[in-house]
Amino acid sequence: MVYSQNHPAMKTGQPNCPDAPEETFNDGITNGAQWYDVPGGMQDYNYLYGNCLEITMELSCCKYPPAAELHKEWDLNRESLLSYIEKVHIGVQGYVKDAVSDAALTNASILVAGIRHNLTTGQYGDYYRLLLPGTYNITAVARGYTSMTVRSVQVSEGKPTKLNFTLAAVVNNAEGDNTVSTTSMPSTNDPNISTTTTTTTTTTTTTNASESTRVVPSDENESSPPVVSPEQQPIQPQEFRHHNYADMELFLRKYSNEFPSITHLHTVGSSVQGRDLFVMVISDNPTVHEHGEPEFKYVGNMHGNEVVGRELLLNLIEYLCRNYGTDTEITNLVNKTRIHIMPSMNPDGYEEATEGDVKGYKGRYNSNNIDLNRNFPDQFTLIKDPRQPETIAMMNWLKNNPFVLSANLHGGSLVVNYPYDDDKEEKTQYSACPDDEVFKQVSIAYSQENPLMHNGHPCEDLYPGEYFEDGITNGASWYNVAGGMQDWNYLNTNCFEVTMELGCVKYPMAQELPKYWEQNRRALLQFIHQVHIGIKGTVSDTRDSAGIPNATITVEHIDHNVTSAQTGDYWRLLVPGTYSVTASAHGYTPVTTYATVSKHGVEMVDFRLTRIHTEPNFQSPKGPQPTPNPSEKEFQSLIRDLSLGQGLEQLVKSTASEHSFRYKPYKELSGFLRGLTLNFPKITSLRSMGQSVEFRTIWALEISNKPEEAEPSEPKVRFVAGIHGNAPVGTELLLEFATFLCMNYGKNPAITRLINETRIVIVPSINPDGREQATEKQCTSTQGLTNAHGKDLDTDFFGNASQRVVEAQPETRAMMDLILDRAYTLSVALDGGSLVATYPYDKPVQSVENEGTLKYLASVYANNHPKMHLGDTGCSNNGQMGNIPDGVMRAAERQSHMGSMKDFSMDFGHCPEITVYSGCCLFPPAEQLTMLWAENKKPLLSMLVEVHKGVRGVVRDKSRKPIVGAIIVLNGGVRVFSGEQGYFHALLAPGNHNIEAVADGYQQQRQEVVVSSYEAASSIIIEFDMDNSIFGLPRAFVVASAAASMTALVVTACIIWCVCAAKSNHQKDGFHRLRQHRDEYDDEIRLTSMGSKKSLLAHEFQDESESDEETLYANKI
Repeated sequence: MVYSQNHPAMKTGQPNCPDAPEETFNDGITNGAQWYDVPGGMQDYNYLYGNCLEITMELSCCKYPPAAELHKEWDLNRESLLSYIEKVHIGVQGYVKDAVSDAALTNASILVAGIRHNLTTGQYGDYYRLLLPGTYNITAVARGYTSMTVRSVQVSEGKPTKLNFTLAAVVNNAEGDNTVSTTSMPSTNDPNISTTTTTTTTTTTTTNASESTRVVPSDENESSPPVVSPEQQPIQPQEFRHHNYADMELFLRKYSNEFPSITHLHTVGSSVQGRDLFVMVISDNPTVHEHGEPEFKYVGNMHGNEVVGRELLLNLIEYLCRNYGTDTEITNLVNKTRIHIMPSMNPDGYEEATEGDVKGYKGRYNSNNIDLNRNFPDQFTLIKDPRQPETIAMMNWLKNNPFVLSANLHGGSLVVNYPYDDDKEEKTQYSACPDDEVFKQVSIAYSQENPLMHNGHPCEDLYPGEYFEDGITNGASWYNVAGGMQDWNYLNTNCFEVTMELGCVKYPMAQELPKYWEQNRRALLQFIHQVHIGIKGTVSDTRDSAGIPNATITVEHIDHNVTSAQTGDYWRLLVPGTYSVTASAHGYTPVTTYATVSKHGVEMVDFRLTRIHTEPNFQSPKGPQPTPNPSEKEFQSLIRDLSLGQGLEQLVKSTASEHSFRYKPYKELSGFLRGLTLNFPKITSLRSMGQSVEFRTIWALEISNKPEEAEPSEPKVRFVAGIHGNAPVGTELLLEFATFLCMNYGKNPAITRLINETRIVIVPSINPDGREQATEKQCTSTQGLTNAHGKDLDTDFFGNASQRVVEAQPETRAMMDLILDRAYTLSVALDGGSLVATYPYDKPVQSVENEGTLKYLASVYANNHPKMHLGDTGCSNNGQMGNIPDGVMRAAERQSHMGSMKDFSMDFGHCPEITVYSGCCLFPPAEQLTMLWAENKKPLLSMLVEVHKGVRGVVRDKSRKPIVGAIIVLNGGVRVFSGEQGYFHALLAPGNHNIEAVADGYQQQRQEVVVSSYEAASSIIIEFDMDNSIFGLPRAFVVASAAASMTALVVTACIIWCVCAAKSNHQKDGFHRLRQHRDEYDDEIRLTSMGSKKSLLAHEFQDESESDEETLYANKI
């Protein structure tokens, strides 16, 4: 209006344009959509996604008038342009700052009551809110601060009202006292008003001439701020309609931009057709997990034609955002809970569904025609359908967040369905889980807020015989669902999930949606409140009060445990009662306490665990122990950070780069490796290990901060690939991995430190001859599998000469020489043709020493792979279908054979080796390499982290002289050897382990160590005493006995000599007696001679060869 009224022609409302002479506009203005619809317009984008209010001005009937007309156009528009600029100074403007430091608060939200449009502060905390003259209630909201509402703000004509906010940060208070800012402004025309906070610690009433405001403190056990309770009713959603995918995306982006301080919009994956699986997080700190704050989620539209849940969740997002800061319940709920909302898990199916569908199936399944609620791993039934992208995305999302409670929103009935969903007998009967009482409690909490559901007769017209007592049911008691999502949540994560059927009609007409919102609004909020029942707390270390992640919380008589999150916080849903609760963790003494849970809220139960002290037997507790320097402590902290939560994931994201992949033939591979050494000479070293049958060089690339120097104190890890030439994906992954490490050295602190502390050896292609014969896009072909002599190299590694029929292949010999270096702590081999990680042995053996550790190492790789840990091989091209628990198996169970590289590494290199099969297709198209690198980048990095765990140390004698070749026996079985300067390093699964150290001439030493899944290796010093025992007896006793024996022997000899000398003087008949017994004497001499010859022959023909078993045992020793 301001613009048009200052334009002489525009204000008439009759432009008289030649092509539309009848067109008129009242006062020269119009609503855009009322004139004509313009999707994708800029003015709407400004309003919805920026702080800017924009209008579109049509300035003349002629789009491109002659230059001579421009002067006239300037005269018509000059005053309008200037007057319009002046209107930027109307309304309210000011700053939002920290009450203590006076620092500017950016991205704080400015809310005006009654106007459904917010804006945010700029870089300096400044804001400008255009408003017409009048009286307004204005609220400032900033993440981590107490929200502040100023009432009765007067806006005058012509100049802005200055309104500054100073917000107090939220502070934890042990006594439960909380602060809140409440300010009311009397009617005034003063344009320059500054507000400050008023602190109160109890329920207070602040009254002035205009109105009163009620202040409500938070719950005693919570640190969230209290809020101002407004007199108006909560703002309800104003528009109800069905949202297609594009509409839903715009809706989510709109609220994310409008409420940035409490929302975070992201995607957890995509559908078969590439549609994003959006999640809106709503909390006072939406981008991070806050210690002690539970994680809650709602998931809708799993079946694409069941749409009520999808629309209710969009309504809920609007309701939470619009009422935050003004409604007590909503503000407390958002401040105390991190709420995740996924409106549609099956966006592809939704696009196929049809409005008005009552009980049909069109759109129910995803684009691959798979029922997503039958696609999760099941405890009783083998799920044969391949795991879908939507399912995989959900499983990864759940694994990466410590969810506590969840609901999966469906349609087609009206009931809350709780675990278990199926039964091991596959019968329709009650299948109770260990937390049956908890599930019934949270289910009733929802149903009783929906009277129609709670009635138990939901769909009498459609299903007249159906009845659910209290509106809830056990899943299997209703009907069996194998592969359901709610059971997988309960069995594989900390999350308790139920399935809610929200309406009898699957896809109701749009005009019915307000009714569904009204029926479920209170129930949706009440179910979120259920995340705050039971017990919660922190498991921490008594030594430094640091939180202990992955600690196990066990409740007596309930066979279901939960684990603590990254910072040691945990939540355990329980019904009212008294419980015996135990917290335990690897390396700590368990602690048990009693907790009484009431029906009025959550009970705080903290645990402080004490580390199990490790002292060597036969060595004083005050003996030598390594003292970590500040640099070592810093590295230990890095290993911990990368092992917990999202640490490794954040490292992957921070080092992301765009890169196109293609397969490199041998000549290009060699040039590529040389290029790395030329471009990064300080951290790389390239050497030839030997040549193939066809004289191609087998390269080994070392990456370290000192690649030409021996650093025995650093662990050495080996990455190898290409043992089968027809599976070259591993070769390309290792080349990219080497490039990634080199490129980020000196640039990324974590990568730089890992390289500085590790000796990394990469052998990208063991079988270059076979690789040259293989063909791209051949997923099952054996062409190139063997070397040029037709030998499968993974059947050519034999340590005993008696087991070898022919001479080892040159490629095998090169690798055997590398393995026999014995300096390696860990080896990772990459292959193809499946999606699984395997551990030794390939040969058939009855039992595997240290199997727990080997399986653990393989699981570390699989767990960091987005698909492998799900356990679904999905390899229909080679018949390897089926579920493999955690994506890990013993190698012999996959394909048993003799002479494998990993077995040789174990038996003769004394180095654990795992083999990773990166994908079903042996030689996939080059276009898939980018995806394969993205899948394996994090797992490969995890191996660089894992090699620094376990136990390490140095073996020496009392004089501090290193002992090389000492045998370190782990748990009475597996042996490693101390190397140069007495250093040793062994990887072990998390837990307590016994270590024995043996060296010739020294007393045997024993020690117990505790290994953690997230801490760097325990460092110990093994100090030997000289062995003071002989034949198991004390050395002093044996020496004294020997001396006494020698003395007695000498005395006896002297006596015998004297006696013989005396006899020589006797009479001559002595000769006669000798002759008399000559025959007896000759017989004695003859027998003695025969005995000597027999003994000699025995030695001459003794078999000095060893059995194969003895040889193998000797090599193991």
